[in-house]
Amino acid sequence: MCLNRKDLGLLALRSAVGGVLIAHGTQKLFGWFGGGGLEGTTKAMEHMGFHPARQSAIAAGLGEAGGGALLVAGLATPAAGAVVAGTMAGAVAVHAPSGFFMTSGGYEYPAFLGVTGLALGLAGPGRYSVDHLTGHVFDRPWVGVLAFAASAASAYGVVARRRHVVRLREERAAMEADEQEGSGLS
Repeated sequence: MCLNRKDLGLLALRSAVGGVLIAHGTQKLFGWFGGGGLEGTTKAMEHMGFHPARQSAIAAGLGEAGGGALLVAGLATPAAGAVVAGTMAGAVAVHAPSGFFMTSGGYEYPAFLGVTGLALGLAGPGRYSVDHLTGHVFDRPWVGVLAFAASAASAYGVVARRRHVVRLREERAAMEADEQEGSGLS
């Protein structure tokens, strides 16, 4: 058997990116690797404007850990890439106000993970994958189209809901500040 460089490269990329996503997802779900677990992630989601917070925490953790595990295995790769891209879109929305670079809290890192998931979903897993072993049963073009459409729609809904919640919080804070300012003048 002759090893194929392209397929080895896809395996290495899937393993590295999937491994990072698994680690981040298990931080959120179980508190592994110094993470906050589901309770801490729920509080963080609430603070960031994701509602309902607990379901958002579970979805983010499963999107990262589950999408990452599917990427590592090379199983249902289009769906895995779509899940990763959609999950990271939510993270990008949180970090976008801080600009691009990670050093200032920007969205560079989640965008990179999301685009890498997207690219792997489009490129396919290569020969060294469960998809290849199963005759690409879950790696069909229609799976990719449906998965990416569902992921994009879901990400749009989650991000739009978060923006609405954040805007309402900002308006409430401005009204409370105006009321405090007005009560101090009387």
